[in-house]
Amino acid sequence: MANISYKDAGVDIDAGNAFVEAIKADVKSTFDSNVIGGIGSFAGAYALPAGYKEPVLLSATDGVGTKLKIAIESGKLDTVGIDLVAMCVNDLICNNGVPMFFLDYYATGKLLPENAKDVVAGIAEGCRRAECALVGGETAEMPGMYAADDFDLAGFAVGIAERSEMDTVANVKAGQTLIALPSSGVHSNGYSLVRKLMFDKLGMTLDTEFEGKPLLETLLEPTRIYVKEYKANKQYVKALAHITGGGIVENLPRVLPDGIKAVVNKADIRVLPIFEFMGQYVDEEEMFRAFNMGVGMVWCVEPEDVDAVLANTDGYVIGHLEEGEKHVELV
Repeated sequence: MANISYKDAGVDIDAGNAFVEAIKADVKSTFDSNVIGGIGSFAGAYALPAGYKEPVLLSATDGVGTKLKIAIESGKLDTVGIDLVAMCVNDLICNNGVPMFFLDYYATGKLLPENAKDVVAGIAEGCRRAECALVGGETAEMPGMYAADDFDLAGFAVGIAERSEMDTVANVKAGQTLIALPSSGVHSNGYSLVRKLMFDKLGMTLDTEFEGKPLLETLLEPTRIYVKEYKANKQYVKALAHITGGGIVENLPRVLPDGIKAVVNKADIRVLPIFEFMGQYVDEEEMFRAFNMGVGMVWCVEPEDVDAVLANTDGYVIGHLEEGEKHVELV
C-alpha cells in the first residue's frame, strides 16, 4: 500500500504558505504605530494607546452570513472582507469604542490562494476604512466539512473606550433628535430572505438588470463603515445604534433607557430602491424587521447640535425621543 500525504487528504500546506506570502503587503498596509512585530508570529501584538484615564477593552465578533453565497456563486470575492470588518467595528463604536485591531477566520473546503487573497484584500481595505490594524488571522482548509468552492468567514474586532463613556444609555433623554446615517445598501443581513425572494420566487439572476446595472453589483455593495464619521462627531453624539438584523425597530431600543420611546417618521426615511422593490412582495412590518431600509446607523443628538452634525455628515433627521414605553413607534 503506497504512503499518502496531507495533500492526498485534501490539505495543501504549500498552497497555504503561498497564500500567506501573497497577503503580506495588504496586511502590512493596515499597521499603525501600535502594532508590535510583524506577520507570522503565534499571536498579534498591539500596544494600548495612551491618553485614557480608565481604559476598557471592547470586543465584537460577526460574520457575513448568506451574502457569502452570492459572492461565491459570482466569483466576486473582493468586497465581502469589507462587510466582515464593518459588521464588527460598527458595533464597537456603539459603545464608544475606538477600533484598534482586527482578526479574521477563513474556513474552506479547498484553499484557492487567489480567491483567498481577494477576500483578505477586502478585509485589509475594511481595516483601512475603519482605521484599525489587521494583526492576525487563521486559514483552515477542511475537506469534508465544506464543499470545495465554499468558505465561511468570521471576524473579531477589539477596541478601546474610556470607562466613563461606555454607558451611552445614561445620556439618552426625551427631546433629543434622531439622525439617520444612510446605508450603502442591504449591508450584511437579511440575505436569506433576499435570495428566497429574488432567485426562488421571482426567478431573477445575478445578471438581471436592476437600476441600470447587474443585480449582482447592488447585492454585493459592501457594508458602510461609520468609524471616521463617529470619530469626527463623537462630541455631539449621545448614543448610537447600528441597524442590522432586526432593523430600526429592534436595534434602536437597545440604546434607549426605560421610559423613553423613539418616534420615527417613515416618510422621512430615504428608502433605497432595492428595499422599495422588495417591499412590493414583503409586508412592510417584515421589511422593517428584516432590513435596514436605507438607514445604517441612528444617532441620538441634542437639538442644539443637530446642525453641526448635519453639516459634517450625510445624515438627516428621521425623528425624536419622547417619554413613554421603551420601543420604536413608526409614524
